[in-house]
Amino acid sequence: MSNPKIIINIGRQIGSGGHVIAKRLAEEFDCAFYDKELLNLAAKESGFSEKFFEQNDEKKGFYKSMFHIQVPLMGENNFYKNDFSQENLYLFQSNAIRKAADEGSCVFVGRTADYVLRDYKNTVSIFITASMDQRIQRVCKRLNCDRSTARKAIKSEEESRSSYYNYYTGKRWGHSESYDLCVNSSILGIDETEKFIAQFIRQRFDL
Repeated sequence: MSNPKIIINIGRQIGSGGHVIAKRLAEEFDCAFYDKELLNLAAKESGFSEKFFEQNDEKKGFYKSMFHIQVPLMGENNFYKNDFSQENLYLFQSNAIRKAADEGSCVFVGRTADYVLRDYKNTVSIFITASMDQRIQRVCKRLNCDRSTARKAIKSEEESRSSYYNYYTGKRWGHSESYDLCVNSSILGIDETEKFIAQFIRQRFDL
């Protein structure tokens, strides 16, 4: 008997290893994986270019910058249409998330997928955190920067991410009541955290 369709939503702090863990979970459970890939799907859904979604990824209030974008960022058929608003850009991405979820088992990273798919069956929402020291170390390595720069990057990006999540969901980003499971990857490490979450998912879905 084939396994049921499952939807795994991963929220994550910057530098927590959440992307890596999510990718491994997708491989383990034979799920389609969507992180930045969602931006391409949303671009196709909307007619705007993928680059535009990349520049405004998980940011609230990007509508304010619309007059600064260049024409090449717009799709051929979308030059200053009424569709060009913050809420409709979010709607395009939400539609892309639902379309992907309708097609089969998925792992979604961020972008309020847990909220967008709140009425879907067989979903689980997980938030991954880590100690600030480890997060800074990972960001230093990824950006090739010093600790002070890494700390500022974490603070800035997480402020944007939490504002985006809170604005669209009415929930609180990173707070336990918003998720089924919250886990600190610093305690077990990336490999064992992935195994721990995988076991939780197996029990959650009786796999």
